[in-house]
Amino acid sequence: MQIIRISGKASVLPSSEEEKSSINRDFRGNNDRARETRVNERIRAREVRLIDENGEMMGVMPPMRALDIARDKNLDLVEVSPNANPPVCKLMDYGRFKYEQAKKENEARKNQKTITLKEIRMRPRTDDHDVEVKTRKIQEFLADGDKVRVSVQFRGPDMRHPDIGRKLLDGIADELKGMATIERSPVMEGRMMSMIVSRAPGWEPPKKQVPIGKNKSSQTEQVADAEESVASANSVATAEAEPVESSVDTPVVAPVEAPTQPTQKS
Repeated sequence: MQIIRISGKASVLPSSEEEKSSINRDFRGNNDRARETRVNERIRAREVRLIDENGEMMGVMPPMRALDIARDKNLDLVEVSPNANPPVCKLMDYGRFKYEQAKKENEARKNQKTITLKEIRMRPRTDDHDVEVKTRKIQEFLADGDKVRVSVQFRGPDMRHPDIGRKLLDGIADELKGMATIERSPVMEGRMMSMIVSRAPGWEPPKKQVPIGKNKSSQTEQVADAEESVASANSVATAEAEPVESSVDTPVVAPVEAPTQPTQKS
């Protein structure tokens, strides 16, 4: 760092590249936090490196000159890399740029999977059948992509035999071998011993199959319903085709005789 005295006042000039680059830094707190993108007149650097709308480098220039170029092309001057030395600015339509960024964020938010931590609790002396049921439940959670905390709760005299709980958790881990990865080995925390398992990479859960008998019965029911609908349609068509007999008697009209004209005597 060099100190130059001019007319009784000391001026400090930056001598290293780090000190020179600090001129263009943003000193509003921590530089690691997210900042709003600076556009057009909000760019305060002494000089910027300009990139045109096609991605070609236009060189280093003062921000006012870069802003004039942007206005001539009816575009915005956007600071895309504020921590560079000098900051990098690009000519673009900022409104369209923000719309595309929001669209990409929404698509990424739709595709992301939220992983939740499920918990299965049991006792050191839980029955074998119940352990099998809970193990199948753990497999269902893993198939959904969730993590599972398997816990063993100790009470009273059980606290003197933590090896029983560890043996139980080790047995569950052996049952889940190939399907789950042990993220945290069994650890004793107060009255609880727990481990955390997650879905093993490359493991695909088996697809649920419909029982054969149930599938056949459903097909039979579908055929019966189709036949019944066809029969009802045919009956309706037949009823429409038949003539309808009227229950009202038609009156009988008697023939009317023409009046006879008297004959004239000659």
